Amino acid sequence: MTEILIYVAITLALFVIGYMVRVYELSSSIRGKKQHIVTEGDNRLMARFMLTFLFAFFAFVIYNLESYGPRTLPESASAHGVELDWLFNFNMIILFIVFTITQIFLFVFAFKYYGREGNKATYLAHNNKLEMIWTVIPAIVLAIIIIFGLKNWNKITEPASKEAIVIQLYAKQFDWTARYAGKDNELGASNYKLITGENPLGIDSTDIKSNDDIVVRNEFHIPLGKEVEFKLNAREVIHSAYMPHFRSQMNCVPGMTTMMHFTPIITTAQMREKLNNPKFDYILLCNKICGNSHYNMQMTIVVETESEYNAWLSSKSTFKKKAAAPAEVKAVAAK
Repeated sequence: MTEILIYVAITLALFVIGYMVRVYELSSSIRGKKQHIVTEGDNRLMARFMLTFLFAFFAFVIYNLESYGPRTLPESASAHGVELDWLFNFNMIILFIVFTITQIFLFVFAFKYYGREGNKATYLAHNNKLEMIWTVIPAIVLAIIIIFGLKNWNKITEPASKEAIVIQLYAKQFDWTARYAGKDNELGASNYKLITGENPLGIDSTDIKSNDDIVVRNEFHIPLGKEVEFKLNAREVIHSAYMPHFRSQMNCVPGMTTMMHFTPIITTAQMREKLNNPKFDYILLCNKICGNSHYNMQMTIVVETESEYNAWLSSKSTFKKKAAAPAEVKAVAAK
């Protein structure tokens, strides 16, 4: 409520200043003063305003960094996310340095070299030295940024190790389904023609690799310190698997499989302690507006120790057991 009142007060103050300027213009017009003529005194006044704005502007920037900086994403929970955060901070430091230098030059020059009677600006058609400076220095800085960026990008997009846990994330309007590759760590074949109410992923029951696959909804678990490879699919439109705390995002495209991988380094319990929030959960979101209920596309991610993960996974039924269950029920009902 206090912030709203502050914004209202600032808005009203701006309106008052605007009307005061208008009154000044009208009074000057009545006195016969020509408004279109800019005097040296006017230039001096605007120069002082420029310098004042410089200090006010930087004070506002610092205030925003202090107030809203801590509200950005918390500590990264994946190994590659730590490197990405470092790269992001590296870029922001460079941008802030360049931003600070250019703004100081802009407003100080506007203050120092305001229009005076008899002064004439120097005309400079070309200067090879200046051209080289503002071409070579940005090129070197951008090359460094690009090299670091490509290095991190290659780590994210390179094939996962053979030991990585394979999980399929299947997106459809408007929810997620996860499928674990099971003990053989290979996903069984699937086909959209096989999709039914009981088989939402269209898993092919004739493929032996499908027998030990495990399908889960609402939440999926991953073990601490183990590389996880995600194979992403979509049913009808493009979705996007976005896991902000793991600094990972990849589009899910109908008709093709996209992939990404990462290694979690902070459990859910540890992050809750770090944030002092016992209700915190990692979350999988859809980062493509995919329809009216796009906001519903969320799935909880639980990061836990390897022993806890193994216990959870062993408690889930495999695709083969679930497929056999309806047949057993029908057989009992027939008797």
